[in-house]
Amino acid sequence: MVEREGCAYCAEWDRVIAPIYPKTPEGRAAPLERVHVKGPYPANAEIAALPVFTPTFILLADGREVGRIEGHPGEDFFWGLLGKMLVETGQYKRENEE
Repeated sequence: MVEREGCAYCAEWDRVIAPIYPKTPEGRAAPLERVHVKGPYPANAEIAALPVFTPTFILLADGREVGRIEGHPGEDFFWGLLGKMLVETGQYKRENEE
């Protein structure tokens, strides 16, 4: 999660989603690491481009960016977008899928 101080959308994400995130299958599949928008970014992370908007959620697989969510689209859309990215990259399988 790329964030910055004073970001109202980051604060909303922290208030609504952050408390439950690590308890969800998605949160276990993609543990959250917080990075300030100005960095430093993890040395082993290959990202497509430096984020401009906060929050930006960058999904990594083997240290390479495989997807991102720019901004906080709201709780319902966030979970749907994250789940879709995790399924598409093979990092997660939804319970009702075989």
